[in-house]
Amino acid sequence: MKLKYILPAFIAMFAALVSCSDEDEVKLLDDVRVSSSYVALSQLGGENTITVNAVGDWSIDAESVPEWLTISPMNGSKGETSVKFSAAEAIDGRTAEIKLNCGKSTQLINVIQGLAVIGDATCAEVIAGPESKTYRVTGVVTAIANTTYGNFYLNDGTGEIYIYGTKDSSGNYNWAKFGIEVGDEVTVQGPKTVYGSVVELVDATFIKVNKSLIKVEAAHVVGDEESTVLPLEGGKFQVDLTCKGQGVSVEIPEDLKSWVSIESIKNNSKSATVIFNIAKNEGGDREGKLVFTTTDGKKNYTAETSFSQKGSIIAATVADILAAEVGSTIYRVTGMVLTVDSKYGNNIDICDWSGKIYSYKTGNCTDVVKVGDIITMTGKRGEYKGPQIVEGVVEEVLASTITKTLAEFVALDDNDGNTYCVKAVVKQVKNDKYGNMVLESEDGTVTAETYGCYGVWGNTGADAQYFVKGRVAAGDIITIVGGKSSHNGTVQMKNAYCVAIEKAAE
Repeated sequence: MKLKYILPAFIAMFAALVSCSDEDEVKLLDDVRVSSSYVALSQLGGENTITVNAVGDWSIDAESVPEWLTISPMNGSKGETSVKFSAAEAIDGRTAEIKLNCGKSTQLINVIQGLAVIGDATCAEVIAGPESKTYRVTGVVTAIANTTYGNFYLNDGTGEIYIYGTKDSSGNYNWAKFGIEVGDEVTVQGPKTVYGSVVELVDATFIKVNKSLIKVEAAHVVGDEESTVLPLEGGKFQVDLTCKGQGVSVEIPEDLKSWVSIESIKNNSKSATVIFNIAKNEGGDREGKLVFTTTDGKKNYTAETSFSQKGSIIAATVADILAAEVGSTIYRVTGMVLTVDSKYGNNIDICDWSGKIYSYKTGNCTDVVKVGDIITMTGKRGEYKGPQIVEGVVEEVLASTITKTLAEFVALDDNDGNTYCVKAVVKQVKNDKYGNMVLESEDGTVTAETYGCYGVWGNTGADAQYFVKGRVAAGDIITIVGGKSSHNGTVQMKNAYCVAIEKAAE
């Protein structure tokens, strides 16, 4: 992401009053001179030209040029060169500081388009507003992501935005000086951009901080002061707070109320301790966030803390994972590997009869898993440009398959010990309880049968015998995995495992 450097408003106002003629006073450098170190452009769009006089080759630092500005040419040689600056119409005033390098010298050129008018805005107004416009926003810090550059999330009750970089009035990253903590009310201003789906203010200028009257000093499992992770069996979770307001109220989010309750709240003069009961976990891993509020009689202040609880690993189909919410629940799925990326070897696509899904950076995968393998893996439901499995781990490679056409499969020797993957058209469902089907090649010249077809690899019990019923019909294209056999002269795949169904067009 390109970060845009925003000049202070008073510099922009001053620069707007400066003429852009050859008579401008500029800083004289040994290697390069420019006819003007300030370039003003109309807010309606337009262009302006300056002259660069250099003793040798020169170039403009592309990283210093924002997306909205076009400069031509970007480099030149000894002598005088006319350089044109142009920009389309701007919805708001904007500025940039361009770096022109020649030899050991760097000439700074300030570009101003219009006059930036910065007004107060809510997070909702920022989210709905145009990009590149500069906003001033006040909200509560909900999470801090980086303390080197000052990246944090800001929520004012109307929505939440991401502050990507926080600078002081001199344009320096100075996070320690700001003293910002989660729960503080902070005012910043900066230009909006959108990165993926995240609305950001980039390199925002710090304005002020209103320290929260409530702060989480410690949070831990009762009996284990080093952990915020509760066991599957449940337990007690303690939160110690500093509170300079009028008491403490606790908010348990609606989705936590079925398994989180308050056991006690103990208020002291400037502190409080809250103990929660966490119920036994009957499902997968889960996590929660607890919000604490106090008031000075005029304004409310909040603080929050998070915890998690171990859970069982949930057996699931691909469709189950696709339908699940993004979270910390761990799923176990069995399927066939469709693709393995050639660069890293740990990004894979897997499928079962219910669908397919992408698994990102799958552990225990590189040089172990290949296309066509039947694997069992665990992972969490993630999302990036679509659903995916994250933090996945391959537990076991159950089988390696060999892809064959139906004609090639029919010609094989029986019981040769190999596992084959065959794609064919369902000609007839002979027994939908056990999954006995007649298959034929797409050209209709070759047929074979399945004797049992299941949706769970290696599971031939009662729970798996009803796989075909209601899911597979004549005309569907089915992909199955199994060994070659025959019975009374009829070619069969016994105890076939279904990995894909393409429904016939209705």
